[in-house]
Amino acid sequence: MKRLAISLFLILILTLTLLAGCSSKPKLPIFYAGSLTLPLAQISEEFNKLYPDVEVLSEGAGSQTTIRKVTELSRECGIIASADYTLIPQLMFPQHADWYITFACNRMVIAYTDSSQFADEVDKDNWYEILQREGVKYGRSDPDQDPCGYRTLMVWQLAEDFYDVPGLYGKLYEAENKDIMRPKSVDLIALLESGDLDYAFEYLSIAKQHKLNFVDLPPEIDLSSEEFKDYYARAEVRVAGDKPGEFLTIKGKPIVYGITIPKNFPRQEIAIAWIDFLLSPEGRAIMEANGQPPITPATNDKSKLPDRLKKYVE
Repeated sequence: MKRLAISLFLILILTLTLLAGCSSKPKLPIFYAGSLTLPLAQISEEFNKLYPDVEVLSEGAGSQTTIRKVTELSRECGIIASADYTLIPQLMFPQHADWYITFACNRMVIAYTDSSQFADEVDKDNWYEILQREGVKYGRSDPDQDPCGYRTLMVWQLAEDFYDVPGLYGKLYEAENKDIMRPKSVDLIALLESGDLDYAFEYLSIAKQHKLNFVDLPPEIDLSSEEFKDYYARAEVRVAGDKPGEFLTIKGKPIVYGITIPKNFPRQEIAIAWIDFLLSPEGRAIMEANGQPPITPATNDKSKLPDRLKKYVE
């Protein structure tokens, strides 16, 4: 009997220990565009100094892939941060979200290393000619998964008109053994550094964060300027929609990032607090330091915003 009592006592202690181990901090899953990896990691680190009891779970991918984790795979997510704010209403409204806030901008460049072929020659006036030279390989991300991918195709379309080189887009697109594609833009960095690629179409922030050389493209084609938004709109790319067999036609426009909270996330206040920090002066300083200048936030419908975030939006 005594032995049985001891055994039951030990089982009770073990059970209580396991239950204690299973108790965890409230979780905040953040799904974000790959180009936001470094700044959002720093923002989450600073956020945890204010909210140490929150466990931030970060997961980067192409923006379309990021959104589909919620809309198609039904994964729990507290925050969606997209490199193209327009994907949020196109792929998430009205079932999964009904508001977004724009918060940062970027521009397209061509990244390369000192070992890239013709690194000592390439510039904003001859890059398209150098890419077509024998043996040169260049990379881009998948337009069906990553906005940087369809923005690269837009750069090529605009370049054909800007440089007055008929047929340039067709010559660059899927050129055999030259045009290399990966799921998201940051996947191209390792290929650049290993020498498997000579050039990669990237955001300026990615080139700076990874200390790469880069070609500054003219503002007429780098998708950075409100001044040229009508010119950018001449370019358009067809990408996969939110259902199999459906497609979206995306027109060229200045690069602007957007963020939202899925409707069904059960810990809304935690997600709101994180976005509040992102939009605060501390968060904006982190974005600026990482080459993604913050902008005056805008929204689709201020009345739908959480009250705590309305102060940021014009």
